[in-house]
Amino acid sequence: MKVGVSFLTRNESLEETIKKIDESSADYIHVDMMDGVFVDEANYSVADFKKMFKNISKPLDVHMMVCSPNKYVKEFTKLKNVEYLTLHYESHRRPIDVINMIRHTNMKVGIAINPETKVSHIVPLLNHIDQVLVMSVKPGKGGQKFMNEILYKIETLKDIREENNYHYIISVDGGINDETAKLCKDSGADMVVSGSYVVLSDNYDEKINSLR
Repeated sequence: MKVGVSFLTRNESLEETIKKIDESSADYIHVDMMDGVFVDEANYSVADFKKMFKNISKPLDVHMMVCSPNKYVKEFTKLKNVEYLTLHYESHRRPIDVINMIRHTNMKVGIAINPETKVSHIVPLLNHIDQVLVMSVKPGKGGQKFMNEILYKIETLKDIREENNYHYIISVDGGINDETAKLCKDSGADMVVSGSYVVLSDNYDEKINSLR
């Protein structure tokens, strides 16, 4: 099981938290971008991220919680280390257009679905996707409780992948701790994203290893 760590919640300065994630055993730094429209809060611009990550070595898993994600694709190509660029299915009238934009870059493409969105809505897109990000909380706020009812989505996505020989990874974001990570893994997830469980602890690696 791979682990991405997000820094939305933190104890220390932003710089210190990012440095500690970069030096940890995490597979990815998970980057939440919020525009204050698609979700209630706004946080950082791509220019801000450029400054934040200029000295990091880990790959970035970027999660765009934004309306009109097509506006940001070109900007993210200028950011080093972006492996996955993920848009929300709910954020664009024609998500396939944004997927194709990302496909023409050197970044891999992800699609995220909110807790209320059915897997059936994204089935036509799955052969174009490198990652499906299943939200196990409502997007935009840290520290929420994991929604067990999303576990069937992981199982469904795993079955669809096997039946069609697709190659996307299944990632889960929201309310992830050692117990909920095990539920995700047992359901067929390949990666979990954790924020407060890791970054509010005294030992990042201990917490990360407990998620695997």
